Amino acid sequence: MKVFLWHVHGSWTTAFVHGPHEYLIPTLPDRSPDGLGRARTYTWPESAIEVSPQEAAAADVDVVILQRPQELHHLAEEWLGGRRPGRDLPAVYVEHNAPQGSINDMRHCVADRRNILLVHVTHFNALFWDAGSTPVRVIEHGIVDPGYLYVGELGRVAVVINEARRRWRVTGTDLLGFFRKVAPLDLFGIDAESLGGRDLPQEKLHREMARRRVYLHPFRWTSLGLSLIEAMHLGMPVVALATTEVPEAVPRGAGVVSNDPVVLEEGLRRLLAEPEEARAAGLVARRAARERYGLERFLADWEEVLVEVAG
Repeated sequence: MKVFLWHVHGSWTTAFVHGPHEYLIPTLPDRSPDGLGRARTYTWPESAIEVSPQEAAAADVDVVILQRPQELHHLAEEWLGGRRPGRDLPAVYVEHNAPQGSINDMRHCVADRRNILLVHVTHFNALFWDAGSTPVRVIEHGIVDPGYLYVGELGRVAVVINEARRRWRVTGTDLLGFFRKVAPLDLFGIDAESLGGRDLPQEKLHREMARRRVYLHPFRWTSLGLSLIEAMHLGMPVVALATTEVPEAVPRGAGVVSNDPVVLEEGLRRLLAEPEEARAAGLVARRAARERYGLERFLADWEEVLVEVAG
């Protein structure tokens, strides 16, 4: 099967292209968001193939994966030689994000489109988005297991936030000052340099995270940060806000999950002061993450959907 999709979210796409199909990835010379091509900081299989607009227009595509409104409204049709997703080609829209705005206005861009399947990455998203009569499925995240890398020899806290300054309150960037009063904190992620942090390739990032004693997840309103799942796979204990899907993802014993700053502060101090407790919590986190967010389950769920949609 030939699957056409844009490289939008690095970690999610990395897991997705590990499936058994051929994945056509739009590519432009400037590597802009509409033509990012293959990942440069993640390891992808050879079955993920870069295609130019001319190659895409002539390609024999079996199914289109949409992830942004502009792909639905015009971009896919422009790239695919006038073929329209849902009409001329089978299509799935993957919604990665929690909805924004008034609860009464959270209507999805594919609402009442019965010719497109809407797939959410969390049950929280499916609950909050209004899809009308559009068929909906939930396929929870899966990641390539980086392995148990936890060392925790540094009594410091790791935080991963992409575009932390731009996404400020959404990602809890404004809370970092509070947590820095509790413990030494190291920020990683895209554009983290503007806040004194570092942006590292995935493999190096995982090893640097795993040297820290604890992983902090201060996100207020994202569907479920893949950095949290990656930290759990690494074997890191977690301190996280109890928002969106986090209470479902982080089991009891894997760290501290709360919306009370006092509880979070106490948990962070305790895990930093007790290396053995931190290590034990990290093992609980890793076991839970592998069971729920393993790559094999993720790809099996997607295989079922792709066969169903593409016939």
